[in-house]
Amino acid sequence: MQSTFEIHPLVLCGGSGTRLWPLSRKSYPKQFVQLIGDRSLYQRCAERMTGTRGAVTFAAPTILTGSDFRFVVTEQLQDIGIDPGAILIEPEGRNTAPAVLAAALHIAKTSPEALLLVAPSDHILPDADAFAAALELAAGAALNGDLVTFGIAPSYPETGYGYLKLAGTHDKDAAYKLERFVEKPDQTTAEQMVADGGFLWNAGIFLFAAKDIISAFERHAPDLVTPVRAAVEQGEPDLGFFRLAPKPWAEVQNISIDYAVMEKADNLSVVPFRGSWSDLGSWSAVRDQSAIDSDGVACAGPVTAIDCKNSLLRSEHPDQELVGLGLDGIVAIAMPDAVLIADINRTQDVKLAVQSLAAKGARQAEALPIDYRPWGHFETLVLGERFQVKRIVVKPGASLSLQSHHHRSEHWIVVQGTAKVTVDDTVKLVSENQSVYIPLGAVHRMENPGKVDMVLIEVQTGSYLGEDDIIRYEDVYSRGQGAKG
Repeated sequence: MQSTFEIHPLVLCGGSGTRLWPLSRKSYPKQFVQLIGDRSLYQRCAERMTGTRGAVTFAAPTILTGSDFRFVVTEQLQDIGIDPGAILIEPEGRNTAPAVLAAALHIAKTSPEALLLVAPSDHILPDADAFAAALELAAGAALNGDLVTFGIAPSYPETGYGYLKLAGTHDKDAAYKLERFVEKPDQTTAEQMVADGGFLWNAGIFLFAAKDIISAFERHAPDLVTPVRAAVEQGEPDLGFFRLAPKPWAEVQNISIDYAVMEKADNLSVVPFRGSWSDLGSWSAVRDQSAIDSDGVACAGPVTAIDCKNSLLRSEHPDQELVGLGLDGIVAIAMPDAVLIADINRTQDVKLAVQSLAAKGARQAEALPIDYRPWGHFETLVLGERFQVKRIVVKPGASLSLQSHHHRSEHWIVVQGTAKVTVDDTVKLVSENQSVYIPLGAVHRMENPGKVDMVLIEVQTGSYLGEDDIIRYEDVYSRGQGAKG
């Protein structure tokens, strides 16, 4: 085995965020949230695949995400001092198989032999060095042409994961051969597999050479290759991103890499990872990974727990105190606009709550009260029939688009920093405790020329207050007409 390996991470940043509602939502899914500690799961993922660990050296990560998150993935990496490689923008989510194939084709144009590590951005692996050691073991198999997956030694009979069946005996210094994939089992089957041994949880992490995974797609999923290749070849750079072409991408099947390739291939290996791992797929899993007191209670945010046991209490607003009294086996998650209270044994069913909210058209099903933008964020404080009050935060040096509205006027009051405001032909600085009025139809823009966040309160009045009431004239972020913010 060679002494060092260069590995190219492919970080998958899709997902709808329903299993950890109400903190994680479609508009801002769990990988971007600080669930454990002071880093998001996405940032933690990038950090453990940076620099050199043992015999493994990581190249700059390739990121796959949707258009709505393109600035989030960049900003969160900048915040921790990591420069990404290519950031591929999917026109719409098509599951993991098309995403992985697109990244492999993109990288293979210059490095067909490159070892690609497919890593979901929403998993937690606290021991980065142990993970790097597993990668070193897997690299030998991948260099020999195998498609390598990683399995987690099961600690209990979990029915929410797929499993990997190991094949026979093996050399302890080499990867196992993989006999087969096993679909998510029922409780009885899961208990039997854990008792029998020889089964691992399928972590959804893969390692292979770019040329080998492309060959596997050509053999086992040829219908995907033509449209994905066209989406890559017809794709275009855009502000440091690479946008896959939408027309051929629309023809791509929505399918996971397991179904498309892995369950059909015969050159499969698996490396057991025996360190701590979780996909944080439920609130009970978050509790298990949190600091738990002697009564089995995990708390986060402004929380008071009185005579509680085996519970998770979490408040996501600094001024909102969550009090639990006499709770046992309860998950309570308090957001400014929604509260979840659930039996800790039913947290896998949180998606049912999201479906019910969506069915009745509740905004909370998908959208957070804070809306993130490339220039900063805003929070709706009050929403009435013909008026809305927002708190807007603009980052230093950032600027909103030059725009106008058909149906609303706006009044801006600066409460922190200084705003550079354009209203038609007038440009002026507006300082703290000063305000400016934006008439209906006026062409306007706000900018932050300072070195600290600029905060203002915006009062909107009009017949329609939707974020799509916008005519955009100039935008440094290249968003089209009607795009939000």
